[in-house]
Amino acid sequence: MKIAFYQMRPFDEQAYIEQFSREFGIDYVTIPGAPCPENLDKAAGCDAVSQNPCEILPEYVETWARMGVKYLLCRSIGYDHIPLETAKKLGMRVAHSHYPPEGVANYAIMLMLMCTRKMNQTMLRAAAQDYTLPGKMGKDLSNCTVGVIGTGKIGRTVIAHLQGFGCKILAYDLYQSDEVAQMAEYVPLDELYARSDVITLHTNATAENHHLINAESLAKMKDGVLIVNTARGALIDEEALIAALESGKVGGAGLDVVEEENDLVYFNRAGAALPHRTMNILRSMPNVIVSPHNAFYTDVNVASMVRSGFEELTDFAAGRSNPCEVPL
Repeated sequence: MKIAFYQMRPFDEQAYIEQFSREFGIDYVTIPGAPCPENLDKAAGCDAVSQNPCEILPEYVETWARMGVKYLLCRSIGYDHIPLETAKKLGMRVAHSHYPPEGVANYAIMLMLMCTRKMNQTMLRAAAQDYTLPGKMGKDLSNCTVGVIGTGKIGRTVIAHLQGFGCKILAYDLYQSDEVAQMAEYVPLDELYARSDVITLHTNATAENHHLINAESLAKMKDGVLIVNTARGALIDEEALIAALESGKVGGAGLDVVEEENDLVYFNRAGAALPHRTMNILRSMPNVIVSPHNAFYTDVNVASMVRSGFEELTDFAAGRSNPCEVPL
């Protein structure tokens, strides 16, 4: 068996690919770039294609299927970049990766702390040797009510780790967890909006929750609310968020993801005039932190994401199910 690894990063993924290739007895080929018409043929002879979040068009999947590729393996938790209907039509199986939730959960809490303590403004002013205090006074997270939208593995871990801060925690999810109910108060979404000082997003991007945070939902929130997003950029209407930041309705934001980021992460765009107007505006605001989709980026998580693909191919080839398979 053989896997084609697109966007393979030699500085961190290569060693893990070599290690797990030996462990599982699965061959591989690496392609440095994202899938595009010019490199689709590099997957010829492979059973599976592995990729990071990037643009994957239906015609790419059709081309791979004609080459004999049977499986699409994501080196990410999210799989919204995969044209699932095309994969289903072609009889291909799709799987996302798994990794421990602590990395993203702790990153989200870090962004909460940075936002409540106005750390971006503090660091920007310190870089200009402005060490004065006006405008820097923040809030103590311990005195805040934190609303957690999405209580899957990562959201649940955020809630567990926030226990030590002593803050009030509200939660919302379509499928409630008894474990979470012992640590947080499940409330309707509108109530979470109205009561939370900090709102953090931990749900997949779906057609149903596209722009979950929009002008209407922002209007229901407390004045000065802080928004944290380490999930998917499509959950937030960025135009509405910018308007709320400009009016002061939103007091700040910590964003590890933005909309339309496929041509940004993980590329070096230094010196380029980026055609991403809303992201450029958000980056210019001293009360907004924009990091380049790296909440996941720990040694443990990278190893786990690479290993996932070898596990999934092994299971699929043996006719077994895999807990990370995406239902089509």
